[in-house]
Amino acid sequence: MRILFVGRPLKGHLYPIIAIYEEFKKTMDSSEFKSLEVKLITAKSEFVKDALDGINIPYSFIVSAKDRDSFSPLIILDFFKSIIGFIQSMFLVFNYMPDVIFSKGSIVSLPVILVGWIFRIPIVIHESDAVASPINKFMFKFAKKVAISFPNNKNIYISKKVFFAGNPTRSFIIRADKEEAKKSFVLHDEKPVLFIMAGTEGAKLINKLVIEILPDLLNKYQIIHQCGVLNYDYVRSIVQKMNVSDLNDYHLFPYFKERAADAYNACDLVISRAGANTVSEIMTIGKPSVLIPLSMESSDKQQKNAYHYSQSGAAILVSEKNLKPHLLLNVINDLFKNHLKIIEMKRAARKLAYNDAGKIIAEAIKELGD
Repeated sequence: MRILFVGRPLKGHLYPIIAIYEEFKKTMDSSEFKSLEVKLITAKSEFVKDALDGINIPYSFIVSAKDRDSFSPLIILDFFKSIIGFIQSMFLVFNYMPDVIFSKGSIVSLPVILVGWIFRIPIVIHESDAVASPINKFMFKFAKKVAISFPNNKNIYISKKVFFAGNPTRSFIIRADKEEAKKSFVLHDEKPVLFIMAGTEGAKLINKLVIEILPDLLNKYQIIHQCGVLNYDYVRSIVQKMNVSDLNDYHLFPYFKERAADAYNACDLVISRAGANTVSEIMTIGKPSVLIPLSMESSDKQQKNAYHYSQSGAAILVSEKNLKPHLLLNVINDLFKNHLKIIEMKRAARKLAYNDAGKIIAEAIKELGD
């Protein structure tokens, strides 16, 4: 069987794809797995090489338009990029001719989906978020199956092709040991640990907030701060110039791969954006969280993701528009004053975890490909 994966060159797309590939490796017998061929099509990014390091998934790049939230004069340039991407996809799909195409959605996937439909190749689309973007809704029309990550969305997408799966997370997330994880970051037991994530590319707002309240945070907490590859040098230089005591309790990193499992397990509270993959990892590991959804998206996907988890009691939603440094500090402090609240949030997070997502989607792909 040949499977063609397609998605954006971001953690939220590549990690679920890797999780599904790992599920095939785990559930197939050796001869069946040897006959499995996979390939990834995505947009060009340095992150792809790093994310797929050690994973046997060959990949090709296509030119892609930008995922835009509003009208821009650059839409004309996007049109020409889309034409080039479509032509590239035509050649790549024809030469590979997969049995099934699995798409994570987004504008990167659109030309591949259209070409797959022209060649009558079965298509499976996975929608990670609580609400689909307009481009994803359009692509649903060409799919044989659509996997969703939120069970209540089955009431929104009324179709026999829609099925609930959850969001696939990589198996290494749940393998880490808390005590070993704390040792790996040189953490002690005298202060709680915050894991602050600004995402792979780095959310400038979160980094800015952390820097502004860093002295206050370090009075009470140890911090693992993942600031993003592009922002690492800037954040490090700012922090080094600050007159901050207890800087040994501050641990700055540009980006995590498998070591993210240690960071999740070592921490007592996660502070993050509300991307579907990140939130699924938080739920899988059963951690309380403060979610700061990105508010600039036209479909408000992160807002709806965060709302779903906060309504269940697993997370606290803090609006980006109203967020000020000391508001975030007060939210964190209030949480740690209420030990019972922390326990309740952990329980709620574990109830929301769907650990069979990769298996369910792999089975759907195999069903169409056989």
